[in-house]
Amino acid sequence: MSRCCRVGRRCPACHGGATLSVRPRPLSLVLAATAVTAVVGATWPGGATADVGLLGAPTSYIVTLDSGTPSTVAGLAETLGGDVGYVYENAIKGFSVTLPSVLLPTLLTLPGVASVEKDGAVTSTGTQTPTPSYGLDRVDQRALPLGNSYTTKAQGAGVKAYIIDTGIALGHTDFGGRAVSGFDAVDGGSADDCNGHGTHVAGTTGGTQYGVAKAVSLVAVRVLDCDGSGSISGVIAGVDWVTADHQAGQPAVANMSLGGGASAALDTAVQRAIGDGVSFAVAAGNSGGLVGGLFGTSNACTGSPSRVSQALTVGATDASDRQASYSSSGECLDLFAPGSDITSAWFDSPTATRTISGTSMASPHVAGAAALYLSTTPGASPAQVAQQLVSTATPGVVQRPGSGSPNRLLFTDY
Repeated sequence: MSRCCRVGRRCPACHGGATLSVRPRPLSLVLAATAVTAVVGATWPGGATADVGLLGAPTSYIVTLDSGTPSTVAGLAETLGGDVGYVYENAIKGFSVTLPSVLLPTLLTLPGVASVEKDGAVTSTGTQTPTPSYGLDRVDQRALPLGNSYTTKAQGAGVKAYIIDTGIALGHTDFGGRAVSGFDAVDGGSADDCNGHGTHVAGTTGGTQYGVAKAVSLVAVRVLDCDGSGSISGVIAGVDWVTADHQAGQPAVANMSLGGGASAALDTAVQRAIGDGVSFAVAAGNSGGLVGGLFGTSNACTGSPSRVSQALTVGATDASDRQASYSSSGECLDLFAPGSDITSAWFDSPTATRTISGTSMASPHVAGAAALYLSTTPGASPAQVAQQLVSTATPGVVQRPGSGSPNRLLFTDY
């Protein structure tokens, strides 16, 4: 398999000096919240299918192949007048392209095209409050009240953690030189953070002061811009790069505190990255509400990547172990973790912090816990990591979990 894409394109498989020309998309990504739902599946000549009811950019598409070379088929799409954005070689085979919708039937007849879906939106969300963080204190004990300490057997050394987000403030003191730039799907530059969300997530995953796994190696995978916005196609490019970068036998986790509507292509990319040996923690979404006395009435199974069964899908709780009112719920959740009023690193100075809330803040607690377990059991598969975290979670302590949600709260006994 070629590790680099066509000349002038960003190649998710290439490090450092790879040439990259990424065309920004005017899309608004709603991280862990926005619904971008497939409604209609149309069948075209050759048996390929197209999801034609997706919200998002009206002429931006994600093309998945079942045969052929992605760069070659992407070239054919350009001859139709298409503007190719990303070429995927690893997590999925395919590419993203923008072209007039009237050319969609022709696009579907290109050699090797299995499916086409409209690109969609994804963003980061969080509500700032002045309340101090309690998350680390909560996850290392079975019950309240808090013990005012955080103790683990491991530190996450030897494990790589991919933060698929807005980037990381690489020079922040909480990372102690353990954070590096991996891939930038936004503009092809450094994966340094200019938003804050990714830095906050990285701090919870592996910060020296605020992190669950304080010795993990952090890799910034920037798929959202300075406004916390991006596209499903860009997120797939990030997952594709992670799959290429991950080396066989290297214990690794990835955190995706983002999401949108249902996307078969994104689901497949995440599934294949997990199949490559990377354990994924993903946010359940922030679309909960209060109906009939129950919080979290929005089902996480309606969005991607929260509906991916092989990933660890995480809902949020508050300091009283209640399911957070904003947290999505349902049978696609694997467990809960603290998500309300979490303090972590921020991007605007080397010592900056911020306190925010969301399932985006809950998920990195689980990613950090996975890193702790992998540092003691480096040969564990993603399925074994998931089984370990789910089976050791504290049962029965989450108050008013949403319908179908598992009553399990993260416990970091590693």
